[in-house]
Amino acid sequence: MQQTLPQPQHRSPLRLALGKRWFILKRHVDWRMPGQAYASQRSQQGLEHLHMSHSTPLLRQLKGVDMWLQHNKVHSLQVAADCIDGLVLRPGEKFSFWKMVGRPTERRGFRTGLVLQNGRIGQGIGGGLCQMTNLIYWMTLHTDLTVTERWRHGFDVFPDENRTQPFASGATCSYNYIDLQITNRTAHDYQLRLWLDDTNLHGEWRCTSAPSFSFKVLERNHSIRQQWWGGYSRHNELYRERIDPRSRTVIDEEFITQNHAILMYAPLLESASP
Repeated sequence: MQQTLPQPQHRSPLRLALGKRWFILKRHVDWRMPGQAYASQRSQQGLEHLHMSHSTPLLRQLKGVDMWLQHNKVHSLQVAADCIDGLVLRPGEKFSFWKMVGRPTERRGFRTGLVLQNGRIGQGIGGGLCQMTNLIYWMTLHTDLTVTERWRHGFDVFPDENRTQPFASGATCSYNYIDLQITNRTAHDYQLRLWLDDTNLHGEWRCTSAPSFSFKVLERNHSIRQQWWGGYSRHNELYRERIDPRSRTVIDEEFITQNHAILMYAPLLESASP
């Protein structure tokens, strides 16, 4: 596994703004290319078979982050869920998170939340929506659907706190070029359900057919390394086991991805033995 990462580069605000405009425009062109079948139809009648469900807490105590940003995030998550909930992903169709959600603006009801800009904590309209893409990505890894676009977090900003999933098992997002896209290469319809209650964001992948297998995501080769330029980086590999639900035996194992991230906090290092 590659352990050497380049030193972070801090580009000028003008360059960042121009680059973002270019990539947003490019994504709009990509969406309109012929032969692209993006899912858009929704149904509030849930499909019969549950394939995967997951929930994540809406509020966390993060060092140096005002709680009002998280409360705003919850509001933005509700707006985004209202744009997606019930989406039916038919065979051959793609799900695009940003094509369904659209541009997050105040006029559409999105609020200022926490965003990460070159590894630094900032504020932006719609900040915090990556909690939803994290949830959808994690659920998708436990189905027969295919993740065709996923962006990993390039920085590890906060130390682990009550982590229940492997490091870097989520998907970051930024309108609209850092997207999460999922393709249905099966012969069955799938449906994405998303909703919030007082404490959690909930999601489900449902299907017209019962699941043939279950899945387990594994982390391997996790490491923290000091880089030549003085900082620290974090690395791992993710794999997925396909399991026969009747015999509970592993049918096969699939490599998912490598993750490399720059730590924005001091790692806890063991002292050298005397």
